[in-house]
Amino acid sequence: MMPTDGRAERANKKRELRRREILDVARAVFAEKGYHHTHVADIIEAAGIARGTFYLYFESKSAIFLELLEQLLVEVRSSIVGVDTSDSAPPVQVQLVDRIRRILHLVVENHALTTILVREAVGLDAEVDAKMREFYQSLHFYLKDALDNGKAMGLLRDLDTEVAAFCVLGTIKQLMEQVVMNEDGKLAADVDRIALGVLDFNLRGLIGR
Repeated sequence: MMPTDGRAERANKKRELRRREILDVARAVFAEKGYHHTHVADIIEAAGIARGTFYLYFESKSAIFLELLEQLLVEVRSSIVGVDTSDSAPPVQVQLVDRIRRILHLVVENHALTTILVREAVGLDAEVDAKMREFYQSLHFYLKDALDNGKAMGLLRDLDTEVAAFCVLGTIKQLMEQVVMNEDGKLAADVDRIALGVLDFNLRGLIGR
């Protein structure tokens, strides 16, 4: 095998760096203008690149937005792991609070993209709809599994875990929306309290005992 001078590797790294730079610029432009009011020309101008350069990396505005969305969903999925029911594991309630906290922290850290999803995602694009549907289905499956484990361990009363998981998911989605839409930033600064509140409400309800 002939030795290489590393030029191909350097070229690949340069292309990957340029691609990430365009993605970062697009994220900022989408955040400022929203999806519908952002045009490829806006991204090109902000990135300081030629139109041909943009199309070397992305086919369209939709394609670059889908990649940004996929990055966010991958991060959220990676923060959601199954409930550990072993004897040495933390209590299920503690694990659930941790999962909710992680999701909300990612929402705060990706405020711009999440704002677009909250405001414009429904009916935005068939592929976007499919990705969001798949994501929420996987989150519902995780929540149902956690509730099933809670029932098996005697921590929860006998309940319809499928319906209950949808209710918990609805709570999380609503909090996600409030975190990104709240203008004074108080909710975003108090993610730990929110995560505890979500779990407290869903486990104990409204009626005192």
